[in-house]
Amino acid sequence: MSAAAPPVLSAHVERFAYDAGPPVLEDVRLALGPGSLTAVLGASGSGTSTLAKVLAGWAVAGGQNTLVGSLELGRGPGSEGRAARLAFRGLPEDPRLRLGAWGQHVAYVPQRPGDLLTGASASVGEEIAFALEQRGMPRAAMHERTARAAHSLGLGDLLGRNPSQLSGGEQRRLALACAIVGEPAVLILDDPTASLDAAGAEALWRLIAAERARGAAVVVVGACADRIARRADHCILLDAGSAVAAGRPAEVLASAAFAHSGVLARDPGEEGLATPGPAGRGAHPGPLPRSGAGGPLAALERVCFAYPGSGRRVLDAADLAVAPGEVVALTGPNGAGKSTALRHLAGLLRPQGGRVRVAGTDIARTPAGRVADHVGTLFQEPRDQLFERTALREVSFGLRLRAPGRRRPEPEAARARALEALEAVGLAAHAEAHPYDLPAAAQRLLALATVLVRRPGVLLLDEPTVGLDGSSLACLEAVVARAAEAGAGVVLSTHALPWARRHAHRVLALEGGRFVPS
Repeated sequence: MSAAAPPVLSAHVERFAYDAGPPVLEDVRLALGPGSLTAVLGASGSGTSTLAKVLAGWAVAGGQNTLVGSLELGRGPGSEGRAARLAFRGLPEDPRLRLGAWGQHVAYVPQRPGDLLTGASASVGEEIAFALEQRGMPRAAMHERTARAAHSLGLGDLLGRNPSQLSGGEQRRLALACAIVGEPAVLILDDPTASLDAAGAEALWRLIAAERARGAAVVVVGACADRIARRADHCILLDAGSAVAAGRPAEVLASAAFAHSGVLARDPGEEGLATPGPAGRGAHPGPLPRSGAGGPLAALERVCFAYPGSGRRVLDAADLAVAPGEVVALTGPNGAGKSTALRHLAGLLRPQGGRVRVAGTDIARTPAGRVADHVGTLFQEPRDQLFERTALREVSFGLRLRAPGRRRPEPEAARARALEALEAVGLAAHAEAHPYDLPAAAQRLLALATVLVRRPGVLLLDEPTVGLDGSSLACLEAVVARAAEAGAGVVLSTHALPWARRHAHRVLALEGGRFVPS
């Protein structure tokens, strides 16, 4: 990139606030040159995702939020040779950004990839082509663009698959394909490696390189200085909504502000990540307690399962057992079936062959709600299990359900247990906050608290490290360690293999529908 090249997108956020709330961003400036890579780092709640939404227009298109500052789109690939500057004074007569038009030039993949997908497309190919159809692109050109975007992200064989049948990592790849298919001038990626396997992460890096070669500016935001962030041309560190350090990544990572920021110095999936050991211990899990005569807490016994229309068994005579006090980590590529295995243990899916046992009992005829008395599940997408008005009500909800043979706790006892669960995940101070007002990492920990409060004998954690900063990752590690020490069994799925080896007693890979030691 030439030093004299004018930026394709410039932004000065003097102040930004949601609705009538306090400022979330203050005095943040960006100038994105053609072909540049910019990293915006910050711990959970620092404003990184909000900045991404402001740049993408998502936070200013509705007219309810307050922005004082400016956004200026320069001339670059996808800008059709036009420049546009929008000035905002935080007044009702401010310009109304047309999200469809702005989105043709500034593409955005949010933390939740599903937020970018229409939910109405019957196939992966239709989803990728949706934006091109809205522009009236000729069919032949549209098919060629769609196929190219899909193949660049390893989705070439999934063009006919229904998006609802994709794994979390595959959905992220799909969202990335939807973002690049229109060849925007700016590509903004929020926590882009979340849920991606090694092949997906490598495809993502190739995609970023290709977009930069085309002249597009790429922005990555997140709570860890992963490989992509460390290779950026420019890095900005946010804290409490303001830029506290800026420069080359090496300079920012060496700054005092970074040391106190809570941002992870490396992705949990990378070797060499140093985090505090759970409960003050070393990072490795403690020894397993002596096994009793009761057998495993939960087990898959030669379980077979295939999704309708897939033509492939995701689980093929799969065996898996978790003992009291044991932490078992499941790994494997996107779409291998890790989440499917967890859903079987939770009673949310039923095997087409074989058996699932919980506490020694075949759960074939047990409703999922009753299985939940023994098995607690943290879903890959925490918002799938958040629906109450406050964090405290959210955590208390499970205690209001009466289980056969169990007394429901008295109101004061239930409140005390809910506060204890919130304290365990570091959210006691946010008991009255609305769950959707919390940052993504806090939402994941809140969802975990809704599981912990019921004190299940088995914990199922689907991609629990995704989107966590340093303090929330240490909190997760402490929760896992304490649960195992108390005799619970923990089964977690993850692509962070080095992290899993440090915190699990066993690591199993799902290959060809079966679990094998990794």
